[in-house]
Amino acid sequence: MSVATPDAPQNLGSQATSPVAASRRPAQMWLPVALVALFWAVYMIPTIVDLPIFAQFFTSVIATLVLTIVFGLWWLLTKKVTRSERLWGLAALLLGAVVAVAVSQQTLQTVGALLFGLPVTFTVWALWLVVGSLVSANVRTIGLVAVIALSWSSVALVRSDGLNGDLHANVKWRWAPKAEDLYLAERAAQSADTKTDEATTADVQPVLLGPGDWPALRGPTRDGVVTGLTIGTDWEKNPPEQLWKQRVGPAWSSFAIVGDHVYTQEQRGENEATVCLDPATGREIWAHEDVARFWDGQAGAGPRATPTFVDGKIYALGATGILNCLDAATGAALWSRNIVTDSAAPLPMWGYSSSPLVVDDVVVVYAGGPDQKGILAYRAGTGEPAWNVAAGPVSYGSAQLVNVAGQNQVLFLSDLGLVAIAPSTGELLWQHDAAANGIWRAVQPRLIGESGVLLGSEDLGLVRLELSKTGSAWSAEQRYASRSMKPAYNDFVVSDGIVYGFDGAIFCAVDAETGQRRWRAGRDARYGHGQLLLLADQHLLLVLSETGDVVLVEANPEKHVELARIHVFEGTTWNHPAIAHGRLFVRNGEEMACFELPSAEK
Repeated sequence: MSVATPDAPQNLGSQATSPVAASRRPAQMWLPVALVALFWAVYMIPTIVDLPIFAQFFTSVIATLVLTIVFGLWWLLTKKVTRSERLWGLAALLLGAVVAVAVSQQTLQTVGALLFGLPVTFTVWALWLVVGSLVSANVRTIGLVAVIALSWSSVALVRSDGLNGDLHANVKWRWAPKAEDLYLAERAAQSADTKTDEATTADVQPVLLGPGDWPALRGPTRDGVVTGLTIGTDWEKNPPEQLWKQRVGPAWSSFAIVGDHVYTQEQRGENEATVCLDPATGREIWAHEDVARFWDGQAGAGPRATPTFVDGKIYALGATGILNCLDAATGAALWSRNIVTDSAAPLPMWGYSSSPLVVDDVVVVYAGGPDQKGILAYRAGTGEPAWNVAAGPVSYGSAQLVNVAGQNQVLFLSDLGLVAIAPSTGELLWQHDAAANGIWRAVQPRLIGESGVLLGSEDLGLVRLELSKTGSAWSAEQRYASRSMKPAYNDFVVSDGIVYGFDGAIFCAVDAETGQRRWRAGRDARYGHGQLLLLADQHLLLVLSETGDVVLVEANPEKHVELARIHVFEGTTWNHPAIAHGRLFVRNGEEMACFELPSAEK
């Protein structure tokens, strides 16, 4: 009896095969199936065990790389298929990858196309080998080339509308309408008399800050605390009343609300826009636009920062580094700077996200430039440079103002650590070195008590510092470093000595004095990578979940207690909520809405 060599095509329909070989042939193809099954298990583990975001990303990249190498080596060395099959399979894989990357929609980019296409291709490939083991080598080879081609073609048929906080792509058909396109079409369809670019009439009244306003990122003190407001918590009987809901251009900005003016930022095609709206109706009052567009594969297009209102002016930083000072009543440009030009900094991977801080007549923003050009300050009235200070090259946070022992200090957290700066002069008061080794930081530092500073990041967890002053010299001593909460880009709040926020995607509470966890809600909370506010007068937390829910939670140090929930948006929601004058303002990269919160008397 002749024995076919591994390199010779075998026609199982015409040649006899021994009973032993026939019984083993299907089983011999389960190795590649086991490889892809192991890959998908490893791919899902980071989400299940809630690894940090950067760990999830590197795990998916490494798992794909290992799958490619191991599967590829097995394919090249295996004797279970013919040499012809191996060559055709390898050629189909390489050619398919090149074509798929070339014709894929730009939102996938090369890395995205490969991370999406390779696992799918190897999975279909492995399954075909099991099925194909029952047919002739020639049929198996033709089928293999076909399934590999079909697998790679799936890459060309889809696009990614960004990633969520767990780095799972929002995959849509390539031809499905984009939210941004729908918004631009809606704007184009509006009648000309409903559009205004910049109000310039002489009778426009100046915008003045008043009680209950929300003039900057996370409120008047930029700490997410709402005071002077009590609301009804029985949303089954009396839910928040939706005043308006409408499309908005992509952006991760929040709102500034002053009187009857609401300010936010958005992308309008090739223009970045700072927009002023009527809070009662959502109607546009004015818009200032600059020719600039930033886009990245994870977060999409649009500005990342929130406008700041001070003394009748709006200060807004775009994702590409354009810093504008605008008249808050009319939108007229008063001055403009480009922080990339001023600092010689490279454009950050996810765009500029620093919401301007205005204090002591200077506007403070993060640039990330070399030498002393990390943090830049400009004169609020003229835009002329005031001072600049060194900071790390990577940060997506904003400057935070605190007052310690009667002295104003600007705190800023970067990948090198925390610095404290005198806002009037730019003098470095003290610093806490904490190198991040390439991990981004985005969470606002927070003053605790009279001299404590609490900072958080995914790599550091929660760190509490205690400040002291000897003569004119400041020093910071670390009190604790806790892994009980590891916030990535989700800011925390503090109520009665308890820190409430997100440990990855898990809502939790931590004792601010000790750093010990008080409770962890678990995935049943379903808030994802959300944002929150503290309604201090009622010890309530208002959470805007990553999936577009508004949730009321007790600020309870003993356990997680959810009181009410309404669903507002579809799609990823990372923007900070804002509250002013009893109204809640929420948005994401596609829609925004305003709700009248129920009064406590109802």
